[in-house]
Amino acid sequence: MLIIVDQRIPEEAKKNLSSFGEVLEFFTKGITYDAISGHPDVFFCQTPLGLIAAPNTPEKILDRLSEHGVPFKLGKNPVGNVYPETAWYNAVFTQKHLVHNLTFTDPSVTTCLVDDVRSEYKVINVNQGYTRCNLLAANDEAFLTSDKGIQIALSSAGLNVTYISPVDTVLSGFKHGFTGGCCGIFDNKLYVIGNLNFCGDREIMQAFVHENNLTLVELYDGPLFDGGGIFFL
Repeated sequence: MLIIVDQRIPEEAKKNLSSFGEVLEFFTKGITYDAISGHPDVFFCQTPLGLIAAPNTPEKILDRLSEHGVPFKLGKNPVGNVYPETAWYNAVFTQKHLVHNLTFTDPSVTTCLVDDVRSEYKVINVNQGYTRCNLLAANDEAFLTSDKGIQIALSSAGLNVTYISPVDTVLSGFKHGFTGGCCGIFDNKLYVIGNLNFCGDREIMQAFVHENNLTLVELYDGPLFDGGGIFFL
């Protein structure tokens, strides 16, 4: 298994992740602003049909994906330096839903709604373009978010949504990061770049883990670190 993370996440987190699979440290230069330049959720979208990568994703990274047999296709819009050029691929897919600000969604992402003959998707439009940064799906019906607007939209769609304040999440150059950006889910495990003892909403997050039959994996002993998500491929 290949695990994509921002090159700048704490070394202890990378070391611990390496016990679950091969860690691919992601980084870019001169494409977008520094704080998110290594964030997987800015350059990639995970869909039921495979990975979609921004067309200006570094060739070395695409080569690594090919070497590991990871199916992917290139999107239409290159990642840029300003919003919404940083949000084309920041959508959340489950087996039943697509959640994003549809004004900005790259066409290659919405094409999956037609190409995937196995499912009928419910599309949920939200105002937050940085959807994956702020949203994590435990399953088709239960979500964790750090954005109040997303919480309202998903709750209105009849979904179970748990809100976690992002104020304790670290993102260099900003007042705080987003909760989805410090998390990833694979094989019924919730991986967190950080220790919940540093999170003011730790009891809420622990309840989310318990209610959704997840196992919590805290990857380093420090504050929650927004690295643009953990992508398990």
